[in-house]
Amino acid sequence: MFNRRLVSLIIVTASLLLLTIDAKTLDPYKVLGVERNASQREIQKAFHKLSLQYHPDKNKAKGAQAKFAEINNAYEILSDEEKRKNYDMYGDEKGNPGFQAGSPGDHGGYTYFTNGGPGQSQFSYRPSDWQSMGGQGGSQSFSFSFGGPSGGPSPFGFDMNDILSNFFGDNSGAGGQFGGFTGSSRARPGSRSTPTSIRALSSQVYKKEVVDQGLTWLLFSYTTSLKGHQHVESLVEEVASSLKGALKVGSVNCDTEASLCKDLGIYPRRMPRVFVYSYKASEKGLLVEYDGDWGAKPLKSFCQDHLPRFSKRVDLNFLKSSSVTVDKFPTLVLLSTKKDTPVIWRVLSGLYHKRIIFYDVQVQDASDPTVKKLGVDALPAIVGWLSNGEKHVLNTGIAVKDLKSAIHDLSGLIEGFEKKNKKAASDQSKKASTDSRENQIPLLTKSNFDALCGDKIPVCIIGAFRSSKERKKLESVLNTVSQKSLSRRQNSAHGRDSISYTLLDATKQASFLNAFDKAGFKSLDKVLVAYKPRKGTFAAFEGEITAEEAEKFISAVLNGDIRFTRTRQSPLLK
Repeated sequence: MFNRRLVSLIIVTASLLLLTIDAKTLDPYKVLGVERNASQREIQKAFHKLSLQYHPDKNKAKGAQAKFAEINNAYEILSDEEKRKNYDMYGDEKGNPGFQAGSPGDHGGYTYFTNGGPGQSQFSYRPSDWQSMGGQGGSQSFSFSFGGPSGGPSPFGFDMNDILSNFFGDNSGAGGQFGGFTGSSRARPGSRSTPTSIRALSSQVYKKEVVDQGLTWLLFSYTTSLKGHQHVESLVEEVASSLKGALKVGSVNCDTEASLCKDLGIYPRRMPRVFVYSYKASEKGLLVEYDGDWGAKPLKSFCQDHLPRFSKRVDLNFLKSSSVTVDKFPTLVLLSTKKDTPVIWRVLSGLYHKRIIFYDVQVQDASDPTVKKLGVDALPAIVGWLSNGEKHVLNTGIAVKDLKSAIHDLSGLIEGFEKKNKKAASDQSKKASTDSRENQIPLLTKSNFDALCGDKIPVCIIGAFRSSKERKKLESVLNTVSQKSLSRRQNSAHGRDSISYTLLDATKQASFLNAFDKAGFKSLDKVLVAYKPRKGTFAAFEGEITAEEAEKFISAVLNGDIRFTRTRQSPLLK
């Protein structure tokens, strides 16, 4: 039984050696399609593009698995500076990959490119051994490595332990593998257990920095046992780099963040999964999974499509009709020749969402009269309106070097505009507070009686109240009515307002009201009295006191349409 297994092992090993001999014609640079002076970034881009193209989960064509193994082999050499240097220095003059001329001591043999180094599991083979299995007459020999020290992985994705396990049994239960396609839980060559250059997101970080923050995120979920996540990571890194400033990128390890993956429904299946936190459909963000072709260009297009859309597209009539609404938020309008809302403006509309109102307008030329009227002399341009309606031209003839710097520079411009708006709002609030104090309806007292209802005042309107609630209502009504031109007719004889307004606390000044009514209007929560001090007459409005009814009453008083009655006595204040 042992001999039969040994023969089987020898046959398989010999087959692998034949594959190795065939591999002599392969050049790792040619396999990845890069120049010999290619940078690591170029090598990485070529690797992820080809590995995704030939990945067995995506490509079922004949020969795809073999091609996938070649790609992994080539990347393992060229992504490691030491291995790449050794290959460049010791490869033969034709640039054949992975083989190097044998030294005089190995009888003209060849060595397949591997991790190298002492302690490596190697299997030496001489062509004559195929016939004699150990004879001494071979003219050439080959040396094939099955892994690095401590049984490390080989470029083909299998090691000697896998082969021995398959043929002689393995109590550990680990299956064999070839090219990373089956069974073994061992990592594929060059694979990493955790993405290193992409920020790992926890549940807390996701809720604090991702959810409804107005910024698009490119995310991918994975598990450490899942093969192939370095391909996806490389692709995500490339796209994130090309859209730097427009989005953020993060990864979720579903081994350590299982509850987050479950709650979001992003647990990976056979491959890592890629998502975009999107603002395409609504103002509230949501995760949308990418299911397109595995390439940088389609993924980038997908990300751009899901950038925020908080800027409203309008036409020039919007500006012609002065339709820019004065709101509690300031307003910004982008004028450009672009048919659609520019990517930069969409990103900014997300960053400053709920702080600034965004619009964008397509303009054919800066010579347009409407554009000139705004004070714009070159496109693209940004015009802003503070919350008080004040217009500002933020910038014209904007030049963009790249996406990241443009967003950074324009963000600084917008934040400066926000500061102006806050200052204007603060000044307006102070002015309103001052005006409010100046226009406040005073409470009638003994000390101000002559100024408000003395003989020099033609008519004084007294709002009497019996509770703080009714006082507020009367004060609001009289404040409104006092601003009306109808109730502020000039008295030609005195050259000043012919009417004054005041409030009276009926609970404390009952005797004052008795001068007008024997019962002192005790049955009413509030009453409006028009008093003519010089004539000693009055008229009262006892109905529901609203701004409209009060205005009608006072207008009738001024127009002489109300019948006045003499007071019972001179009103006196305590």
